[in-house]
Amino acid sequence: MVSALLLTGLAASALAAPMTKINIVLKNQAGKPVDRASVVVRFVQGHSIVKLGKAIRTTFELRSNQEGEARIPSIPQGKILVQIIAKGYQTFGETYDISEAEKTIEITLNPPQQQYTAH
Repeated sequence: MVSALLLTGLAASALAAPMTKINIVLKNQAGKPVDRASVVVRFVQGHSIVKLGKAIRTTFELRSNQEGEARIPSIPQGKILVQIIAKGYQTFGETYDISEAEKTIEITLNPPQQQYTAH
């Protein structure tokens, strides 16, 4: 009986906060993968953080692999902020509204802009 209640409680908490797995694919303008880029994914808005509880991670910081991929295990569905920092490329940041169970986000990184001087 206790296990049935526990399973019911777990199912209810899973329904309260739908989760998604995200795969981020980084490429340069030539279509080649960008490896060792810093990838930060942060849950911004959606289900209340209070309802999510402390057991659910809402921020991930990782690096892309040799294929330019960064896999985020599970994050709550809603608005997420994706930030990319890679040596030799412009810093990238954008907010995505995620409502699927699995999502692949393809990002093309741009080379740095030329610096201008006012003098």
